[in-house]
Amino acid sequence: MSSCSSRALTLLSSVFGACGLLLVGIAVSTDYWLYMEEGVVSPQNQSTEVRMALHAGLWRVCFFAGKPQKTLLGPILGSPGKKIGAETVRTATPFPMVSLFLVFTAFVISNVGHIRPQRTLLAFVSGIFFILSGLSLVVGLVLYISSINDEVMNRPGGSEQYFQYRYGWSFAFAASSFLLKEGS
Repeated sequence: MSSCSSRALTLLSSVFGACGLLLVGIAVSTDYWLYMEEGVVSPQNQSTEVRMALHAGLWRVCFFAGKPQKTLLGPILGSPGKKIGAETVRTATPFPMVSLFLVFTAFVISNVGHIRPQRTLLAFVSGIFFILSGLSLVVGLVLYISSINDEVMNRPGGSEQYFQYRYGWSFAFAASSFLLKEGS
């Protein structure tokens, strides 16, 4: 392997690691993992009245009913009627946090290994930490998805009920971070 390709791989690994660290840090600290709307469909004119809308992260749920200007913020653990938030926090939050810690450790070890090229063992150890960080994050993502799907499946149905949910940009950042960490 030539010196140029070795330097290119070293630089690419550092860039992927930094981007993965940045994306998982943003994903863990923001509240846009899930968007949800719930309401009633009027049978006469088929219009929808949104009764509750929220966006949720790993730490809190932000409620807004109809108008985004009136946002009521409440911690997920402190919202007694909202089972989605409490279940998601209990099962999914530790894994992205462990992933954030592991990717930070891997990034530091990797950069120390790149500064001191005679320490080739550090590159190997940082690779292991990157892989473990990615695996921890994907376990957290799968648990988050399964918690949301369990709650959605247990909802009472009706022809007049309107319910819609989708995953947000924080969730997409976490998934992208997984790919970057595995690539680095």
